[in-house]
Amino acid sequence: MSDTSGRAVPPLARPLVVHLFPGQGDFAVSPLVRAARAHPVVRTAVAEVFEQVDEASGAYGIPALGPALLGAAPPSGRDLAEAAVGTPQAALFGASVAVHRALCAVGAAPDRLVAVSFGEIAALTAAGVFDIGDGTRIACRLARILTRCTGGMTLLAAGEAAAGRLIAGAGTAEVVVACVNDPGETVVSGPLDELVRIEKQAAAQDIEAARLRLPFLTHHPSLTLPAQAFRDAMGALRARPGHTPVHSAVHGGAYGKGDDVRHGLADCLIRPVRLPRVLSQAAAPPPALLLEAGTGHALTRNARRILTGRQYAAHSPLSDIDFPWQRPHVLHPATRQGRPPAPASEATYGASR
Repeated sequence: MSDTSGRAVPPLARPLVVHLFPGQGDFAVSPLVRAARAHPVVRTAVAEVFEQVDEASGAYGIPALGPALLGAAPPSGRDLAEAAVGTPQAALFGASVAVHRALCAVGAAPDRLVAVSFGEIAALTAAGVFDIGDGTRIACRLARILTRCTGGMTLLAAGEAAAGRLIAGAGTAEVVVACVNDPGETVVSGPLDELVRIEKQAAAQDIEAARLRLPFLTHHPSLTLPAQAFRDAMGALRARPGHTPVHSAVHGGAYGKGDDVRHGLADCLIRPVRLPRVLSQAAAPPPALLLEAGTGHALTRNARRILTGRQYAAHSPLSDIDFPWQRPHVLHPATRQGRPPAPASEATYGASR
């Protein structure tokens, strides 16, 4: 290829493709149902993934989700929340894996995966560390552990430093920073009565605050015993070497060959999420195309705030009704020419020891 002067012009590198796996705070059923009805590739992925999810989750008393989600009267988020323990977690896990699989089917397979909180379960499954059955079992066992984690979480339209000042100003003893989502958004975690004080303090300072619709707390240092119980619950499940790097916002970067991913999953109960640095690492070097493997769009919004500039593009396929499922390459101006694979040292991890 040459320009008008006859000089050789190197071809544009295709964008680095990154799939984003959200945690439990941004999950809705209707975008999944709508996309499955509108796009055969999504419907096929949902059917295939939930066939395996349902086979594993039935042992935990969870009714079959696949036929319900693809049926004429799909359940609402409230229906899932009121069903057997583990139903929302199994649904979120299956939805994320299905979106990932559908994106792969249309030519948008990832070079890297970014996981936020317990989105790690689906990300590690997408990477081949766990099969879908074991990923489902982990999600169901997590749900039972979470019933012991009393408290709540509040989303603040404030950065980490401002959230810390709110905590100090409210005089709370047990509220901590749980998730740093982007430079202007933080989640705090703690007892319900203390969260009320934080929310009042935020209102007095004209800082938006919203309680997450989760009947538990996570990312809190008091949860050492539940974290140990979760590690024990995963002990017999086999972890395989992964084929795609998983960058964990709790672990602080990509899992490596010597890392025990089950330990990393349990750490999600006690350690905070810090997304900005991890996402910046995973999306380098640009150009990068980031696609949210979930049903919401909060993680896409965070990515757009963290990664600014024309060399980055972030989209939520299920939230965007105009997402070009048949032509995802049009979402980024760079042409899709060969990019070298990730180094083996980055992509190989998770094997049982």
